[in-house]
Amino acid sequence: MLNVVAIMGRLVADPELRTTTSGINMARFRIACDRNFARQGEQRQADFFDVVAWRGQADFVCKYFQKGSLIVIDGSIQTRQYQDKNGSNRTAVEIVANNINFAGPKNSASSASGGGPSYQGGQPRQNAQPARPSAVEAVPSYSAGDNEDFAVIDDSDDLPF
Repeated sequence: MLNVVAIMGRLVADPELRTTTSGINMARFRIACDRNFARQGEQRQADFFDVVAWRGQADFVCKYFQKGSLIVIDGSIQTRQYQDKNGSNRTAVEIVANNINFAGPKNSASSASGGGPSYQGGQPRQNAQPARPSAVEAVPSYSAGDNEDFAVIDDSDDLPF
């Protein structure tokens, strides 16, 4: 059987860290994922998914993510049954996270102003400035290339491997 989920979205609220009676950390949070399509004249709809992370992944998500953060999760779908306060039987469908990764800064305004953390290579950097060429630096234009810019490679010999 195959039960694999890969999803990217934004956190709806700050993750909630809890500890079980046996001392294992667990985080619960919800993410919103925009649908790939929208009917003409209508706004794009979003789906909301409940996610559970355990142990180190729970610590990681609570330390580095907050409401509005863009997040990538891969994991599996699980269901569980419980009774609510009224004694009614309920079923919860959740994504159990195996891996949690950064998908980018919360928004472009916070990274451009240097006001919040940005994430590059999976490592957080505080007050990182975006990599933009300044007006002084000349950005080369490759659209004005010429055939003379390329060298001919003789490939008539045997390959070295």
